[in-house]
Amino acid sequence: MENLDLDRLKRKRDWRIILPVFLVSIIACIDRVNVAYAKLTMTQDLPWITPEVFGAGAGIFFVGYLIFEIPGSLVAAKFSATKWIARIMFTWGLVCVAMAFMTTQFHFYLCRFLLGASEASLYPVIYSILFPRWFTAAERSRATSLMLTSLLLSNIIGAPMAGVLLETSFFGMHGWQELFILEAVPALAFAVFFFFCVKDRPDQVHWLTAAEKKYLTENYEAEQATMQGRKKYTVLKAFKDPKVLKLCLIYFLWVVGFWGFYFWMPTVLKELSGLSTSLLGGAIAIPMTAALVVQVIIGYTSTRTGDKVWHVAGALFVGAVGLACSPHAGSLGMALFLVCLSAIGIHAAMGVWWTIPTTFLTGPAAAASVALINSCGNIGGWVGPNMMAWVKTTTGNFDLGYYVMGAFMFLSGLLVLSIKYKANGQVREDADPVAKVATVDA
Repeated sequence: MENLDLDRLKRKRDWRIILPVFLVSIIACIDRVNVAYAKLTMTQDLPWITPEVFGAGAGIFFVGYLIFEIPGSLVAAKFSATKWIARIMFTWGLVCVAMAFMTTQFHFYLCRFLLGASEASLYPVIYSILFPRWFTAAERSRATSLMLTSLLLSNIIGAPMAGVLLETSFFGMHGWQELFILEAVPALAFAVFFFFCVKDRPDQVHWLTAAEKKYLTENYEAEQATMQGRKKYTVLKAFKDPKVLKLCLIYFLWVVGFWGFYFWMPTVLKELSGLSTSLLGGAIAIPMTAALVVQVIIGYTSTRTGDKVWHVAGALFVGAVGLACSPHAGSLGMALFLVCLSAIGIHAAMGVWWTIPTTFLTGPAAAASVALINSCGNIGGWVGPNMMAWVKTTTGNFDLGYYVMGAFMFLSGLLVLSIKYKANGQVREDADPVAKVATVDA
Protein backbone atom coordinates (compact mmCIF):
# COMPACT_ATOMS: atom_id res chain seq x y z
CA MET A 1 0.00 0.00 0.00
CA GLU A 2 1.35 3.43 -1.02
CA ASN A 3 2.73 5.65 1.80
CA LEU A 4 2.48 2.83 4.31
CA ASP A 5 5.48 1.76 6.39
CA LEU A 6 4.52 -1.59 7.96
CA ASP A 7 7.53 -1.64 10.29
CA ARG A 8 6.62 1.78 11.62
CA LEU A 9 3.01 0.69 12.03
CA LYS A 10 4.12 -2.39 13.98
CA ARG A 11 6.22 -0.27 16.35
CA LYS A 12 3.31 2.08 16.96
CA ARG A 13 0.98 -0.75 17.91
CA ASP A 14 3.64 -2.38 20.08
CA TRP A 15 3.88 0.76 22.19
CA ARG A 16 0.26 1.90 22.10
CA ILE A 17 -1.64 -1.41 22.26
CA ILE A 18 0.55 -4.34 23.30
CA LEU A 19 2.41 -2.44 26.05
CA PRO A 20 -0.71 -1.15 27.89
CA VAL A 21 -2.41 -4.57 27.68
CA PHE A 22 0.86 -6.19 28.77
CA LEU A 23 0.90 -4.00 31.90
CA VAL A 24 -2.74 -4.82 32.61
CA SER A 25 -1.91 -8.51 32.46
CA ILE A 26 1.13 -8.16 34.75
CA ILE A 27 -0.97 -6.39 37.37
CA ALA A 28 -3.77 -8.94 37.03
CA CYS A 29 -1.43 -11.90 37.49
CA ILE A 30 0.32 -10.39 40.49
CA ASP A 31 -3.01 -9.72 42.19
CA ARG A 32 -4.38 -13.15 41.27
CA VAL A 33 -1.54 -15.27 42.65
CA ASN A 34 -0.20 -13.12 45.49
CA VAL A 35 -2.28 -15.24 47.85
CA ALA A 36 0.13 -18.13 47.12
CA TYR A 37 2.98 -16.07 48.58
CA ALA A 38 0.89 -14.48 51.33
CA LYS A 39 0.09 -18.01 52.55
CA LEU A 40 3.73 -18.46 53.56
CA THR A 41 3.18 -16.15 56.58
CA MET A 42 -0.51 -15.37 56.94
CA THR A 43 -1.26 -18.85 58.28
CA GLN A 44 0.66 -17.79 61.40
CA ASP A 45 -1.83 -14.97 61.98
CA LEU A 46 -4.85 -16.78 60.56
CA PRO A 47 -4.48 -20.39 61.76
CA TRP A 48 -7.88 -21.31 60.34
CA ILE A 49 -6.26 -21.30 56.86
CA THR A 50 -5.63 -25.05 56.65
CA PRO A 51 -4.54 -26.76 53.39
CA GLU A 52 -8.19 -27.57 52.66
CA VAL A 53 -9.31 -23.97 53.28
CA PHE A 54 -6.50 -22.56 51.18
CA GLY A 55 -7.19 -24.96 48.32
CA ALA A 56 -10.89 -24.09 48.39
CA GLY A 57 -10.15 -20.36 48.53
CA ALA A 58 -7.65 -20.58 45.68
CA GLY A 59 -10.18 -22.50 43.62
CA ILE A 60 -13.27 -20.43 44.41
CA PHE A 61 -11.67 -17.57 42.48
CA PHE A 62 -12.51 -19.54 39.34
CA VAL A 63 -16.14 -20.00 40.34
CA GLY A 64 -16.66 -16.24 40.19
CA TYR A 65 -14.71 -16.17 36.95
CA LEU A 66 -16.84 -18.97 35.47
CA ILE A 67 -20.18 -17.34 36.30
CA PHE A 68 -19.35 -13.92 34.81
CA GLU A 69 -16.95 -14.88 32.01
CA ILE A 70 -19.40 -15.23 29.10
CA PRO A 71 -21.78 -12.39 30.10
CA GLY A 72 -18.82 -10.05 30.54
CA SER A 73 -17.40 -10.94 27.13
CA LEU A 74 -20.75 -10.31 25.44
CA VAL A 75 -21.10 -6.94 27.18
CA ALA A 76 -17.63 -5.94 26.00
CA ALA A 77 -18.38 -7.10 22.44
CA LYS A 78 -21.55 -5.00 22.35
CA PHE A 79 -20.19 -1.83 23.96
CA SER A 80 -16.47 -1.21 24.51
CA ALA A 81 -13.61 -3.65 25.12
CA THR A 82 -11.23 -1.05 26.54
CA LYS A 83 -13.76 0.50 28.92
CA TRP A 84 -14.68 -2.97 30.16
CA ILE A 85 -11.03 -3.79 30.80
CA ALA A 86 -10.66 -0.56 32.80
CA ARG A 87 -13.71 -1.51 34.88
CA ILE A 88 -12.24 -4.95 35.50
CA MET A 89 -9.00 -3.46 36.80
CA PHE A 90 -10.65 -0.98 39.14
CA THR A 91 -12.96 -3.50 40.79
CA TRP A 92 -10.29 -6.15 41.28
CA GLY A 93 -8.07 -3.49 42.88
CA LEU A 94 -10.79 -2.76 45.43
CA VAL A 95 -11.19 -6.46 46.22
CA CYS A 96 -7.43 -6.87 46.73
CA VAL A 97 -7.50 -4.09 49.32
CA ALA A 98 -10.38 -5.83 51.09
CA MET A 99 -8.33 -9.05 51.34
CA ALA A 100 -5.92 -7.31 53.69
CA PHE A 101 -8.68 -7.04 56.29
CA MET A 102 -10.18 -10.53 56.17
CA THR A 103 -10.53 -12.19 59.56
CA THR A 104 -12.71 -15.25 58.93
CA GLN A 105 -12.93 -18.17 56.56
CA PHE A 106 -16.07 -16.63 55.04
CA HIS A 107 -14.20 -13.38 54.31
CA PHE A 108 -11.46 -15.35 52.58
CA TYR A 109 -13.88 -17.24 50.37
CA LEU A 110 -15.93 -14.11 49.62
CA CYS A 111 -12.91 -12.05 48.59
CA ARG A 112 -11.54 -14.78 46.36
CA PHE A 113 -14.95 -15.22 44.70
CA LEU A 114 -15.30 -11.46 44.14
CA LEU A 115 -11.77 -11.25 42.75
CA GLY A 116 -12.67 -13.87 40.14
CA ALA A 117 -15.97 -12.17 39.37
CA SER A 118 -14.18 -8.85 38.95
CA GLU A 119 -11.51 -10.18 36.60
CA ALA A 120 -13.89 -12.41 34.58
CA SER A 121 -13.65 -11.98 30.79
CA LEU A 122 -10.37 -10.01 30.85
CA TYR A 123 -8.38 -12.30 28.58
CA PRO A 124 -11.24 -13.36 26.26
CA VAL A 125 -11.93 -9.67 25.61
CA ILE A 126 -8.26 -9.10 24.75
CA TYR A 127 -7.90 -12.20 22.55
CA SER A 128 -11.18 -12.14 20.68
CA ILE A 129 -12.25 -8.47 20.54
CA LEU A 130 -9.37 -6.06 21.03
CA PHE A 131 -6.47 -7.79 19.26
CA PRO A 132 -8.35 -8.85 16.09
CA ARG A 133 -9.17 -5.16 15.48
CA TRP A 134 -5.54 -4.11 15.82
CA PHE A 135 -3.56 -7.06 14.45
CA THR A 136 -3.99 -9.14 11.31
CA ALA A 137 -4.38 -12.91 11.49
CA ALA A 138 -0.70 -13.35 10.59
CA GLU A 139 0.40 -10.99 13.37
CA ARG A 140 -1.69 -12.25 16.28
CA SER A 141 0.59 -15.13 17.37
CA ARG A 142 3.39 -12.65 17.88
CA ALA A 143 1.19 -10.02 19.55
CA THR A 144 -0.49 -12.51 21.88
CA SER A 145 2.79 -14.19 22.78
CA LEU A 146 4.39 -10.84 23.60
CA MET A 147 1.43 -9.86 25.73
CA LEU A 148 1.42 -13.19 27.55
CA THR A 149 5.07 -12.89 28.55
CA SER A 150 3.40 -10.78 31.25
CA LEU A 151 2.29 -13.97 33.00
CA LEU A 152 5.92 -14.89 33.55
CA LEU A 153 7.23 -11.40 34.19
CA SER A 154 4.56 -10.98 36.85
CA ASN A 155 6.23 -13.86 38.71
CA ILE A 156 9.76 -12.68 38.00
CA ILE A 157 8.76 -9.32 39.50
CA GLY A 158 6.08 -10.43 41.93
CA ALA A 159 7.81 -13.36 43.64
CA PRO A 160 10.87 -11.43 44.91
CA MET A 161 8.71 -8.41 45.74
CA ALA A 162 6.30 -10.58 47.73
CA GLY A 163 9.20 -12.22 49.55
CA VAL A 164 10.51 -8.85 50.70
CA LEU A 165 7.09 -7.44 51.64
CA LEU A 166 6.28 -10.50 53.74
CA GLU A 167 9.33 -9.85 55.88
CA THR A 168 8.74 -6.10 56.41
CA SER A 169 6.18 -3.90 58.16
CA PHE A 170 5.77 -0.31 57.04
CA PHE A 171 2.40 0.63 58.52
CA GLY A 172 2.19 -1.53 61.61
CA MET A 173 0.40 -4.23 59.62
CA HIS A 174 1.43 -7.78 58.96
CA GLY A 175 3.53 -8.29 55.84
CA TRP A 176 0.81 -10.23 54.05
CA GLN A 177 -1.66 -7.37 54.64
CA GLU A 178 0.74 -4.83 53.12
CA LEU A 179 1.29 -7.21 50.23
CA PHE A 180 -2.40 -7.17 49.31
CA ILE A 181 -2.76 -3.39 49.70
CA LEU A 182 0.42 -2.26 47.93
CA GLU A 183 -0.13 -4.64 45.02
CA ALA A 184 -3.68 -3.30 44.56
CA VAL A 185 -2.55 0.30 44.03
CA PRO A 186 -1.26 -0.20 40.44
CA ALA A 187 -4.59 -1.74 39.41
CA LEU A 188 -6.56 1.24 40.70
CA ALA A 189 -4.22 3.79 39.13
CA PHE A 190 -3.75 2.09 35.75
CA ALA A 191 -7.50 1.56 35.34
CA VAL A 192 -7.90 5.32 35.00
CA PHE A 193 -5.12 5.55 32.40
CA PHE A 194 -6.51 2.65 30.39
CA PHE A 195 -10.04 4.10 30.41
CA PHE A 196 -8.97 7.34 28.76
CA CYS A 197 -5.89 6.44 26.71
CA VAL A 198 -6.48 3.05 25.03
CA LYS A 199 -9.06 2.84 22.25
CA ASP A 200 -11.11 0.02 20.75
CA ARG A 201 -10.45 0.63 17.06
CA PRO A 202 -7.84 2.23 14.79
CA ASP A 203 -10.28 4.90 13.59
CA GLN A 204 -10.57 6.25 17.15
CA VAL A 205 -6.92 7.27 17.63
CA HIS A 206 -4.86 10.25 16.55
CA TRP A 207 -1.47 8.51 16.40
CA LEU A 208 -2.18 6.60 13.16
CA THR A 209 -2.07 8.12 9.70
CA ALA A 210 -5.10 7.95 7.44
CA ALA A 211 -3.37 5.25 5.37
CA GLU A 212 -2.59 3.18 8.47
CA LYS A 213 -6.17 3.42 9.72
CA LYS A 214 -7.49 2.38 6.32
CA TYR A 215 -5.08 -0.55 6.11
CA LEU A 216 -6.00 -1.97 9.53
CA THR A 217 -9.73 -1.40 9.11
CA GLU A 218 -9.89 -2.95 5.65
CA ASN A 219 -7.84 -5.97 6.73
CA TYR A 220 -10.07 -6.55 9.74
CA GLU A 221 -13.26 -6.28 7.70
CA ALA A 222 -11.88 -8.53 4.94
CA GLU A 223 -10.79 -11.17 7.45
CA GLN A 224 -14.18 -11.15 9.16
CA ALA A 225 -16.00 -11.38 5.83
CA THR A 226 -13.79 -14.28 4.69
CA MET A 227 -14.46 -16.31 7.82
CA GLN A 228 -18.16 -15.55 7.81
CA GLY A 229 -18.26 -16.61 4.18
CA ARG A 230 -16.80 -20.02 5.05
CA LYS A 231 -19.25 -20.64 7.84
CA LYS A 232 -21.42 -18.14 9.63
CA TYR A 233 -21.16 -18.69 13.39
CA THR A 234 -23.73 -17.46 15.83
CA VAL A 235 -23.02 -17.63 19.56
CA LEU A 236 -25.27 -20.69 19.91
CA LYS A 237 -23.71 -22.50 16.93
CA ALA A 238 -20.22 -21.82 18.26
CA PHE A 239 -21.16 -23.33 21.63
CA LYS A 240 -22.30 -26.52 19.87
CA ASP A 241 -19.37 -26.75 17.48
CA PRO A 242 -17.17 -29.85 18.04
CA LYS A 243 -14.04 -27.75 17.42
CA VAL A 244 -14.97 -25.35 20.22
CA LEU A 245 -15.85 -28.20 22.60
CA LYS A 246 -12.53 -29.92 21.86
CA LEU A 247 -10.68 -26.71 22.68
CA CYS A 248 -12.66 -26.50 25.94
CA LEU A 249 -11.52 -29.99 26.97
CA ILE A 250 -7.89 -29.31 26.01
CA TYR A 251 -7.78 -26.13 28.05
CA PHE A 252 -9.47 -27.73 31.06
CA LEU A 253 -6.81 -30.46 31.21
CA TRP A 254 -4.06 -27.88 30.70
CA VAL A 255 -5.26 -25.55 33.44
CA VAL A 256 -5.65 -28.28 36.07
CA GLY A 257 -1.86 -28.51 35.87
CA PHE A 258 -1.36 -24.77 35.47
CA TRP A 259 -3.09 -23.62 38.66
CA GLY A 260 -2.35 -26.71 40.70
CA PHE A 261 1.30 -25.92 40.03
CA TYR A 262 1.03 -22.19 40.64
CA PHE A 263 -0.84 -22.03 43.91
CA TRP A 264 1.22 -24.73 45.62
CA MET A 265 4.68 -24.21 44.09
CA PRO A 266 5.91 -21.68 46.71
CA THR A 267 4.80 -23.96 49.56
CA VAL A 268 6.41 -27.06 48.03
CA LEU A 269 9.71 -25.30 47.32
CA LYS A 270 9.82 -23.78 50.79
CA GLU A 271 9.27 -27.18 52.39
CA LEU A 272 12.02 -28.71 50.26
CA SER A 273 14.58 -25.90 50.54
CA GLY A 274 13.99 -24.23 53.88
CA LEU A 275 14.80 -20.87 52.23
CA SER A 276 13.55 -17.61 53.70
CA THR A 277 10.61 -15.98 51.90
CA SER A 278 12.84 -13.34 50.30
CA LEU A 279 15.37 -15.90 48.97
CA LEU A 280 12.53 -18.18 47.85
CA GLY A 281 11.06 -15.35 45.77
CA GLY A 282 14.40 -14.92 44.01
CA ALA A 283 14.68 -18.66 43.37
CA ILE A 284 11.22 -18.78 41.77
CA ALA A 285 12.29 -16.06 39.32
CA ILE A 286 14.77 -18.51 37.72
CA PRO A 287 12.25 -20.96 36.16
CA MET A 288 9.95 -18.09 35.22
CA THR A 289 12.78 -16.44 33.29
CA ALA A 290 13.50 -19.71 31.46
CA ALA A 291 9.83 -20.04 30.52
CA LEU A 292 9.77 -16.41 29.36
CA VAL A 293 12.65 -16.99 26.93
CA VAL A 294 11.00 -20.10 25.48
CA GLN A 295 7.64 -18.34 25.17
CA VAL A 296 9.15 -15.53 23.09
CA ILE A 297 10.92 -18.07 20.85
CA ILE A 298 7.72 -20.09 20.34
CA GLY A 299 5.70 -16.99 19.48
CA TYR A 300 8.34 -15.97 16.93
CA THR A 301 8.72 -19.39 15.27
CA SER A 302 4.96 -19.96 15.17
CA THR A 303 4.47 -16.66 13.38
CA ARG A 304 7.24 -17.43 10.89
CA THR A 305 6.23 -21.02 10.11
CA GLY A 306 2.46 -20.76 10.44
CA ASP A 307 2.39 -23.84 12.70
CA LYS A 308 0.31 -23.77 15.86
CA VAL A 309 -0.39 -27.40 16.77
CA TRP A 310 3.16 -28.71 17.23
CA HIS A 311 4.25 -25.57 19.05
CA VAL A 312 1.45 -25.98 21.61
CA ALA A 313 1.63 -29.77 21.97
CA GLY A 314 5.41 -29.83 22.28
CA ALA A 315 5.35 -27.38 25.17
CA LEU A 316 2.62 -29.37 26.92
CA PHE A 317 4.68 -32.56 26.69
CA VAL A 318 7.65 -30.78 28.27
CA GLY A 319 5.40 -29.59 31.09
CA ALA A 320 4.04 -33.10 31.59
CA VAL A 321 7.57 -34.43 32.12
CA GLY A 322 8.41 -31.65 34.57
CA LEU A 323 5.29 -32.18 36.67
CA ALA A 324 5.37 -35.98 36.68
CA CYS A 325 9.04 -36.06 37.72
CA SER A 326 8.73 -33.40 40.43
CA PRO A 327 8.10 -35.90 43.27
CA HIS A 328 11.52 -37.40 42.56
CA ALA A 329 13.52 -34.18 42.99
CA GLY A 330 16.15 -35.02 45.56
CA SER A 331 17.71 -31.58 45.87
CA LEU A 332 16.89 -27.91 45.48
CA GLY A 333 18.83 -27.79 42.20
CA MET A 334 16.88 -30.68 40.69
CA ALA A 335 13.61 -29.24 42.03
CA LEU A 336 14.32 -25.91 40.31
CA PHE A 337 15.20 -27.72 37.07
CA LEU A 338 11.89 -29.61 37.12
CA VAL A 339 10.05 -26.40 38.01
CA CYS A 340 11.73 -24.90 34.93
CA LEU A 341 10.34 -27.69 32.74
CA SER A 342 6.90 -27.34 34.35
CA ALA A 343 6.85 -23.56 33.91
CA ILE A 344 7.93 -23.87 30.27
CA GLY A 345 5.18 -26.43 29.67
CA ILE A 346 2.33 -24.51 31.23
CA HIS A 347 3.34 -21.09 29.88
CA ALA A 348 5.37 -21.16 26.70
CA ALA A 349 2.61 -21.92 24.17
CA MET A 350 -0.16 -19.79 25.68
CA GLY A 351 0.27 -17.02 23.14
CA VAL A 352 0.01 -19.40 20.19
CA TRP A 353 -2.88 -21.30 21.80
CA TRP A 354 -5.14 -18.27 22.04
CA THR A 355 -4.80 -17.49 18.34
CA ILE A 356 -6.44 -20.80 17.39
CA PRO A 357 -10.11 -19.92 18.20
CA THR A 358 -9.99 -16.66 16.23
CA THR A 359 -8.94 -18.51 13.08
CA PHE A 360 -12.50 -19.72 12.59
CA LEU A 361 -14.67 -17.56 14.89
CA THR A 362 -15.63 -13.92 14.54
CA GLY A 363 -17.46 -11.16 16.40
CA PRO A 364 -19.70 -12.06 19.35
CA ALA A 365 -19.31 -15.77 18.54
CA ALA A 366 -15.54 -15.44 18.98
CA ALA A 367 -15.90 -13.48 22.21
CA ALA A 368 -18.40 -15.93 23.69
CA SER A 369 -16.50 -19.03 22.53
CA VAL A 370 -13.16 -17.83 23.85
CA ALA A 371 -14.97 -17.02 27.09
CA LEU A 372 -16.43 -20.55 27.12
CA ILE A 373 -13.00 -22.09 26.53
CA ASN A 374 -11.50 -19.92 29.26
CA SER A 375 -14.39 -20.81 31.57
CA CYS A 376 -13.69 -24.51 31.12
CA GLY A 377 -10.11 -23.74 31.96
CA ASN A 378 -11.32 -21.97 35.08
CA ILE A 379 -13.08 -25.15 36.15
CA GLY A 380 -9.64 -26.71 35.90
CA GLY A 381 -8.40 -23.83 38.02
CA TRP A 382 -10.81 -24.91 40.73
CA VAL A 383 -9.96 -28.60 40.37
CA GLY A 384 -6.16 -28.22 40.41
CA PRO A 385 -5.64 -26.37 43.73
CA ASN A 386 -8.34 -28.37 45.51
CA MET A 387 -6.96 -31.66 44.21
CA MET A 388 -3.50 -30.75 45.49
CA ALA A 389 -4.93 -29.79 48.90
CA TRP A 390 -6.83 -33.09 49.11
CA VAL A 391 -3.74 -35.10 48.13
CA LYS A 392 -1.62 -33.31 50.74
CA THR A 393 -4.19 -33.89 53.50
CA THR A 394 -4.86 -37.51 52.54
CA THR A 395 -1.35 -38.77 51.79
CA GLY A 396 0.88 -36.31 53.65
CA ASN A 397 2.69 -35.19 50.48
CA PHE A 398 1.99 -33.79 46.99
CA ASP A 399 3.34 -36.71 44.93
CA LEU A 400 0.05 -38.09 43.60
CA GLY A 401 -1.11 -34.59 42.70
CA TYR A 402 1.95 -34.02 40.53
CA TYR A 403 1.42 -37.36 38.76
CA VAL A 404 -2.18 -36.41 37.99
CA MET A 405 -1.23 -32.96 36.73
CA GLY A 406 1.49 -34.47 34.52
CA ALA A 407 -0.97 -36.98 33.06
CA PHE A 408 -3.52 -34.26 32.35
CA MET A 409 -0.90 -32.11 30.59
CA PHE A 410 0.19 -35.09 28.47
CA LEU A 411 -3.40 -35.89 27.46
CA SER A 412 -3.96 -32.22 26.64
CA GLY A 413 -0.97 -32.34 24.29
CA LEU A 414 -2.28 -35.45 22.55
CA LEU A 415 -5.64 -33.75 21.98
CA VAL A 416 -3.90 -30.71 20.52
CA LEU A 417 -2.24 -32.99 17.95
CA SER A 418 -5.71 -34.13 16.88
CA ILE A 419 -6.49 -30.62 15.65
CA LYS A 420 -6.07 -30.59 11.87
CA TYR A 421 -4.54 -27.21 11.31
CA LYS A 422 -4.22 -25.90 7.77
CA ALA A 423 -2.69 -22.71 6.43
CA ASN A 424 -2.55 -21.62 2.79
CA GLY A 425 1.20 -21.33 2.44
CA GLN A 426 3.72 -20.02 4.92
CA VAL A 427 2.21 -17.43 7.22
CA ARG A 428 4.46 -14.43 7.70
CA GLU A 429 3.90 -11.14 9.50
CA ASP A 430 3.60 -9.41 6.15
CA ALA A 431 1.31 -12.09 4.71
CA ASP A 432 -1.89 -11.06 3.03
CA PRO A 433 -4.46 -11.65 5.80
CA VAL A 434 -7.22 -12.12 3.25
CA ALA A 435 -5.43 -14.66 1.05
CA LYS A 436 -3.84 -16.54 3.96
CA VAL A 437 -6.54 -16.87 6.54
CA ALA A 438 -5.85 -19.96 8.64
CA THR A 439 -8.46 -22.56 9.40
CA VAL A 440 -8.89 -25.16 12.10
CA ASP A 441 -10.77 -28.39 11.57
CA ALA A 442 -11.81 -30.88 14.24
